[in-house]
Amino acid sequence: MSFLRSIEQRVEGLIEGAFGRAFRTHVQPVELARKLTKEMDDHRTVSVSKVYVPNEYSVYLAPTDREQFASYENALVDELRQHLSEHARRERYALLSQPRVVMETDGDLSVGEFGIATRMIQPDPDAEGPPSSERGQTMIYRKEAIAAVPTEAASPVELGVEEPKARITVGGRTHEIDSRRVVIGRSRECDIPVADPNASRRHAEIRREGDTFSVVDLGSTNGTDVNGRRTQRATLSDGDRITIGTTDLVFQRESQ
Repeated sequence: MSFLRSIEQRVEGLIEGAFGRAFRTHVQPVELARKLTKEMDDHRTVSVSKVYVPNEYSVYLAPTDREQFASYENALVDELRQHLSEHARRERYALLSQPRVVMETDGDLSVGEFGIATRMIQPDPDAEGPPSSERGQTMIYRKEAIAAVPTEAASPVELGVEEPKARITVGGRTHEIDSRRVVIGRSRECDIPVADPNASRRHAEIRREGDTFSVVDLGSTNGTDVNGRRTQRATLSDGDRITIGTTDLVFQRESQ
């Protein structure tokens, strides 16, 4: 039985909605899954040709919250590991090893609160990749941080039923944006390669966050322009022109 997939794929937005917040007290598995992937996204390390993410995640729970998972904690930990692995695969992140999730008890936490600390561990000193790091600062998620908000109609995109669709056109060729991050650059390993000597190997990326698309410069040598204006990060609208080096790319979005 899957404790996470069936919930997260379809009704994640509803569980996180006003009624879910009003009646829940204990930490729920879907909350852990969502925040673990958020921590993975927030602790990315951009290398020359890869984006590395932590491979160890320590989850700190109040004693009562951890007790509720006692009968299936091992299964839950396995589900969370698989969830992180699948998220890394979808986002094309690089992992130094399979994700490791460790449950810990913290008596200073109240019911409904939990903390997550991440760390990147090098399993083989001779392996390629960034060095091992110390465990980072623990991020605490409190009930106050997810207090009830006024109820409003949710779009199909927000409920995870339908994903926004967009594409990038460059040199007469169209590329569908089919993941949350699409890298553009001179390297052939990029999702959208551009044959432009003025472009960096990993120049910029298109990011999808909810129903919004943005372009983010990845520290390129010559910078990124949107509609003729230099930018480090910009929200994209249908028809926007992105300039990388001397190459123009057109962003097109399907209306919902």
